[in-house]
Amino acid sequence: MRQYARIKEQHRDAILFFRMGDFYETFQDDAVTAARELGLTLTSRNNGGASEVPLAGVPVKAADGYVRKLVQKGYKVAICEQLEDPKQAIGIVDRGVVEVVTPGTALDEGLLERDRSTYLVALAADGAGKDARIGIAWVDASTGEFGVAEPEPASLCAEIQRLGPSELLVPSEWRGDRAGVQVGVAADLVAAPKALDHVKEWKPDLPVSLRDGWRFEAELGRGELCRRFGVQSLDGFGLGGFGAAVGAAGAIVAYLGEVQAAAMAGLRPPRALVAAEHIALDDATMANLELLEPLRDGGRRATLLGVVDRTTTAIGARLLRRWLARPLTDRDEIVARHQAVGSLVEDGIARQRLADALGTVYDVERLAGRAASGRATPRDLVALADTCRAVPVVRGIVEGLVAPRWAALLPRLHGHPEVLEIVDEAIVDEPPAVMGDGPVIREGFDEELDRARSARHDGRDWIARLQADERERTGIASLKVGFNKVFGYYLEVTKSHLSKVPPDWIRKQTIANGERYVTPELKQTEDEILGAEERIAAREAELFAEVRAQVGKHAAALQATADALAEVDVLCAFADVAARNRWCRPEMSDQVEIEIIGGRHPVVEEWLEGETFVPNDTHLAGAELLDHEPSSGAAQLMILTGPNMAGKSTYLRQIGLIQALAQMGSWIPAERARLGIVDRLFTRVGASDNLARGQSTFLVEMIETANILHNATDHSLVLLDEIGRGTSTFDGLAIAWSVSEWLHEGPAKPMTVFATHYHELTELESILARVRNYKVEVAEHGDEIVFLKRVSTGPSDRSYGIHVGRLAGLPDHVVKRAQEILQNLEAGEWSADRMPSLAPGELAPEWVLRVGEQITLFGAARPNPVVEKLERLDLDRLSPKQALEFLYEIQDDLES
Repeated sequence: MRQYARIKEQHRDAILFFRMGDFYETFQDDAVTAARELGLTLTSRNNGGASEVPLAGVPVKAADGYVRKLVQKGYKVAICEQLEDPKQAIGIVDRGVVEVVTPGTALDEGLLERDRSTYLVALAADGAGKDARIGIAWVDASTGEFGVAEPEPASLCAEIQRLGPSELLVPSEWRGDRAGVQVGVAADLVAAPKALDHVKEWKPDLPVSLRDGWRFEAELGRGELCRRFGVQSLDGFGLGGFGAAVGAAGAIVAYLGEVQAAAMAGLRPPRALVAAEHIALDDATMANLELLEPLRDGGRRATLLGVVDRTTTAIGARLLRRWLARPLTDRDEIVARHQAVGSLVEDGIARQRLADALGTVYDVERLAGRAASGRATPRDLVALADTCRAVPVVRGIVEGLVAPRWAALLPRLHGHPEVLEIVDEAIVDEPPAVMGDGPVIREGFDEELDRARSARHDGRDWIARLQADERERTGIASLKVGFNKVFGYYLEVTKSHLSKVPPDWIRKQTIANGERYVTPELKQTEDEILGAEERIAAREAELFAEVRAQVGKHAAALQATADALAEVDVLCAFADVAARNRWCRPEMSDQVEIEIIGGRHPVVEEWLEGETFVPNDTHLAGAELLDHEPSSGAAQLMILTGPNMAGKSTYLRQIGLIQALAQMGSWIPAERARLGIVDRLFTRVGASDNLARGQSTFLVEMIETANILHNATDHSLVLLDEIGRGTSTFDGLAIAWSVSEWLHEGPAKPMTVFATHYHELTELESILARVRNYKVEVAEHGDEIVFLKRVSTGPSDRSYGIHVGRLAGLPDHVVKRAQEILQNLEAGEWSADRMPSLAPGELAPEWVLRVGEQITLFGAARPNPVVEKLERLDLDRLSPKQALEFLYEIQDDLES
């Protein structure tokens, strides 16, 4: 227990699996946690102390499943092994931790998702307050992917959400009950270390690991990275100007070496993410557009990822997720992807052949990583070899495709014949899943192994002949030769034949029906066989480790091929969805403009399942372009009105999704389109609160709006839905009007679509030059309406909210009374104090009839407060002094 306590002290934040024979034991608090989370029986033992020690254990052979459950629940597990043979040990067996499995550094295939990366993300800060720079670094230990960035504080949470980390690494000084980014006006965001709580609010169960703050210092990180990658400067990695990100990267490398040293062998040099190369998507926009995750029910099918993911390989699925989260801003790169997709759209045979060839490609990125880390199994190496065989087939198809992007991919589509040769020469065609369950090394590969196998084979042949020989020699027809792990080989004779047993046989064991014997020759042959098997197992393990190490040396080259194969897969998937769903190739313009003809919402169209989606056009342009061409008919600010359920939100999201799809390199759901490159894409859609941070629905709406107004540029696309609806009518209208003016006349003039029920905003078209009114059409048939889902020019004069209320199931009386009140309001009737009057009608309840015109739009008007006080006054008990005080009080009331 002293040994246990010493090791546990070094791994206080992990559950320690302490190897004792055939079990991993947990003690004390670890045992209580393991028993609770794994459903184990909690026992106890006394080691001479005053109290019992809680104890819970799992069999070594079944440990992987238990470790997996704990890690999936967010725990770290430290595996403490016996470092010497217990038979050879003198005293206590030497033990030590050989691996720490954490949610963000897991290498076990059972802990990894096929279509998404498992990221360990580190955060660091350089400076303090508003001027602090935030650094972020991320590693996928299973593939060696390593990236860094220094996002703006307002973009930090969005960046983390794009990565979807499995574990967060931060300085221990950041812990606290309220250490979160308090998002107010975007320009005044409080920088790290207050990022932690904000991230925890987004994902409350995200495991957070703490390390001393000095580990995140930039200079220390610079030295750590230079030593790790054998360079004198980080300039070659594009990190010369980074500070906080280098600190985060250094901390993540040190942590990885501490908990999962095996993964260090496959770690790739860090890549710097340059924000200007991708559309800036904040967390609200990511959520509202449902790029990767659905807002509500519907699962993956309700996301853009669910529509476009026609990938064949695991490496392609993971790359697609990254492309979706980071659309490009480089026009040449975007066009190159469009061209590559087009060549496969036009050649359906090549597209199908390519998909078939990719179907034989395994997850070479992770397989290479496992080889480099010394964790690859025999089947992993065979899978790598099979992938190497598939690459020339993929390459042959790609060589026939006409597009510059395909030509650029060819040098990386390498078949690695040296890897194929290593594996094919050494490993059998169908090896077992784990060492020891069958032959792994081919015959003829190693003379020593072949001799051991021959000795084992000869011994087994001798034993196979022994049964027949002894039956003939002794006359015991029922004699059998058997084997078990306790007694080894034996000759078994039933009781009725014991008299025939030769005197040179040695009795080994008595059983119910007879006796078991051995002979000196049998014992000698058994020793030879078992000795040969031990030599075979040891030699196979040694040879396999050598072969795996040889393959591991090619990990970097194999992962470069994996990157190319993943891109081929994603481009093929884009082509498949474009061909099947009748998508078009967008023309990418140098101007700030969006012209979409017959645009469709890619996800909604998929959900319709046979129904026809009503397409719509969109014409937007930047202020500079419209000032030179005012007659183009496009809008810089589109005011979109129309009833609820008519499709305004769908139309808004459709524009955003089409723009994002185009800039990630995909074709788009439209008849045709001409699109400029946007640098930022903002959406403000729907209503939600954040009660954990004391933020009401309206406050969240205003925070999101403020972020847009402070960060949008002339090259941005802004999609707004119902600004100002969370407060009073006049307040909300005033805010909506002012926001519209700012987007049109402010420092930045982004292309904007503003969907609203404030019909007063349609008057902006006559005031502001670049504003255009659009509406979603409806058709009326008596009291019924039909939503046409068609967007056309002009304002809408009605919201049809009462009709929607009827569709939702409001009681008939409520619907009819609402219609009566609406007619009265629209008639322009006014009360004495110039407020719209809800005059009594045929359906008005008694209290309305009784109060009459005292009822106003904002609720029942109370009688004058002075009159109320006078009515309650008891004159018979009022003194002169009280009367004077009462007069002063009335005077104050009148003044107020």
